[in-house]
Amino acid sequence: MKPSLLEYLVCPKCSGSLHLRADSRDGEEVTEGSLSCGGCRAAFPVRRGVPRFVAGGEDAAVARTAEVFGWEWKKFSAIDAHHEAQFLDWIAPVRREDFRDQVVVEGGCGKGRHTRLVASWGARAIIGVDLSDAVDVAWANTRDLSNAHVVQGDLRVLPVKPGSCDRAFSIGVLHHMPEPQEGFRSLAKAVRPGGALSVWVYGAENNGWVTLIVSPLRSTVTSRLPHRVLWALSWVVSVPLFAALKLLYKPARRPGMSWLRSVLPYEPYLGYISPFPFREVHHIVHDHLAAPVAHYLRREQVERWYRETGAAGAVVSWHNRNSWRGYGVIPGGGAA
Repeated sequence: MKPSLLEYLVCPKCSGSLHLRADSRDGEEVTEGSLSCGGCRAAFPVRRGVPRFVAGGEDAAVARTAEVFGWEWKKFSAIDAHHEAQFLDWIAPVRREDFRDQVVVEGGCGKGRHTRLVASWGARAIIGVDLSDAVDVAWANTRDLSNAHVVQGDLRVLPVKPGSCDRAFSIGVLHHMPEPQEGFRSLAKAVRPGGALSVWVYGAENNGWVTLIVSPLRSTVTSRLPHRVLWALSWVVSVPLFAALKLLYKPARRPGMSWLRSVLPYEPYLGYISPFPFREVHHIVHDHLAAPVAHYLRREQVERWYRETGAAGAVVSWHNRNSWRGYGVIPGGGAA
């Protein structure tokens, strides 16, 4: 933990100020220590460079989701070149330069791939928050960047000062929460008046086959499998999918191949991921089979989130015709 992070943190229990005790350092990083609240006297450990605001006690679905993704992000820990363009697609109309000199909070940082990008684009500070043990991977992937911070905490009760951030974003996380809107509201509260909030979530539209076939299979079978068994199963599923992507979907993206695109099922999405390397395709398959909770949200639901925060200029748009990306400016620093 870099001491400069303390400027943006509060106690998640009472919103009191926190005080840092450093027991061990590695350069500017506090690798072991603790945070204590001046209000309610709660204490939170700093372990392996990460402040830990998770004490257990989450309901079974939340705890299992954190466990699954903690294992997943440790297994799929690489950061690849295509992640930058993919991230920009997810947060459009936001651009790289929009992060310069901004204080940013990320709801669900996983292995830190987006945390690292935002830091490299000149953010004043980027605070990646995740409930799972993936924070250890995120810290390792970003520790060399002085403006990148990683926190283990619950998105529903962010240990971040209300109104302290210029921007917030959450990519592929809210739909795995028991109540996705709860996470959205929490992120909105962290944003200053006039700041922006971006989200990307699974869409219900055009995903009927997923909710009919994949979701029941995931909730009753695959999400309950031992981690290594699911890793192996998703690898087996990924092999024919990867072959189809390279032999059919990628060629269909070439000029003059619109006839092939028109007959391929689920082409907007599968064509989009067709250039990805095998390990990314494997990760995508594993991700869709692992989570105990996955909501597929209709456009009007995401629009309602922004409307209920009083967001100005809110835009909710298609991404690959199977998911929604949202953007809006939060007046008053957050939602009620």
